[in-house]
Amino acid sequence: MANIGRITQVIGPVVDVSFEAEGAKLPNIFDAFTVKKSDGSTIVLECQQHLGEDRVRTIAMDGTEGLTRGMEVVDTEQPIS
Repeated sequence: MANIGRITQVIGPVVDVSFEAEGAKLPNIFDAFTVKKSDGSTIVLECQQHLGEDRVRTIAMDGTEGLTRGMEVVDTEQPIS
């Protein structure tokens, strides 16, 4: 089962993600996440910091225009390759 989170904050290239849904687990540092934007494109995020019980701070590998709070984030459970 995929580890799914939700965007909680976007400030420039910094994106905070919460993994509080039932069955979700805190991702590892350097794990890659994917976010599908409304235009169909995909943005890759890299986990940089654990912020608390269920939140992480990530860095976007592309522009964050169009990302909003509540968007679904999928943990690939692997580093960027």
